[in-house]
Amino acid sequence: MSLYDLIAILLSLAAVFAYFNHRFVGLPNGIGIMLIGLVMSLFLLLLNQLGWVDSDQAEAMLAQVEFDDTVMKGMLSFLLFAGALHVNLNRLAAMKDTIATLATLGVIMSSVIVSVVSYYVFQLFGIDIPYIYCLVFGVLISPTDPIAVMGILKKVGAPKAIEVKITGESLFNDGVAVVLFIAVLGVATGQSEATVSGVGLLFLQEAVGGALFGLLLGYAGYWMLKSIDSYQIEVLITMAMVTGGYALAMHWHLSGPIAIVVAGLMIGNQGRRLAMSAQTRERLDTFWELVDEVLNAVLFLLIGMEVLIIHFLPSYLYSALLIIPLVVIARFISVGLPISLLRMKNTYPPHVVKILTWGGLRGGISVALVLSLPPGPHRDPLIAATYAVVLFSIIVQGLTVGRVAQMANQTESSRPAAAEK
Repeated sequence: MSLYDLIAILLSLAAVFAYFNHRFVGLPNGIGIMLIGLVMSLFLLLLNQLGWVDSDQAEAMLAQVEFDDTVMKGMLSFLLFAGALHVNLNRLAAMKDTIATLATLGVIMSSVIVSVVSYYVFQLFGIDIPYIYCLVFGVLISPTDPIAVMGILKKVGAPKAIEVKITGESLFNDGVAVVLFIAVLGVATGQSEATVSGVGLLFLQEAVGGALFGLLLGYAGYWMLKSIDSYQIEVLITMAMVTGGYALAMHWHLSGPIAIVVAGLMIGNQGRRLAMSAQTRERLDTFWELVDEVLNAVLFLLIGMEVLIIHFLPSYLYSALLIIPLVVIARFISVGLPISLLRMKNTYPPHVVKILTWGGLRGGISVALVLSLPPGPHRDPLIAATYAVVLFSIIVQGLTVGRVAQMANQTESSRPAAAEK
């Protein structure tokens, strides 16, 4: 199958599923597309088991997509830039200590907790996975996915302060998690040694270097945007920043996600205020909103259809079902402890830990990272567990986080009335 045919099929399916969801189902677009894709894939597998249809062609098509490369080296840069464009930098800076703590210490705490409990869960069901690979699993499943988070938070009406915290954390913690993933996977595969200095140098190179490169990239884009007034060329400049900047960052072994987030924040704030006309702002926003919607639709479609090529043995399924609540508990602890410490100097709205816990969605990045694992006996059970956690996160948490946010809003709005009484 040619690349054009593959893209045509994916876009056509995404469009049909999006129409069906909008017309008849009424779920948030990404969740609806993913659910329809999941149901259609399961139905196809059932028909294949009955001998009525052959699902080999669909499986071959998905295998050709190479989900990890498609997300990490294709979609991610565009989606991160589109999300960062609309984040208020002043609000983000006001919560920098909370966001930085959750994106680093929170990810590390969650990774350790998940690795320990998943090791014993796998052992419980007779799945022999060394602890180092359980740590790999903990690292790849702990970061919240900015793609899933931002796509849903825009529609659920979370308190603004909490929305900024979740969005800011999700924009940066995936870059941190990718650095940790590279380090831990290197140890697991015997390509590197586990030393504090080695991990520290890798973090400086990838994360700090990526942030500095993002600043340079953002400033270069800002300077070019400010020197002209032509929305067609200015949109093209932002596309070049995303594609060329991400490719350069990866080539220089810097964190591409962090670089693109930093550049997007600069263009979305300083660039929007000082380097663009009103017409350019409108056209730029429209373009990147469309890019965001289209790529999100395709990404959630792929997540739903990946079930076609995932091997679910009964022991994999049982362990995954037990790991799902444990990952949520690990998220609760890794958010609750840092927030408790930060309360000594910061004020947080009611139910902040609950919303941060339940709003910490996992998505395509976790699936992409686990699919990038080298072939081996540990790969299939880790893929099954990751996929189960992601499905639960997007479907269950994604569809109910609005109610949790509404609870927080109601509590907050009732406090002044209670105080007057």
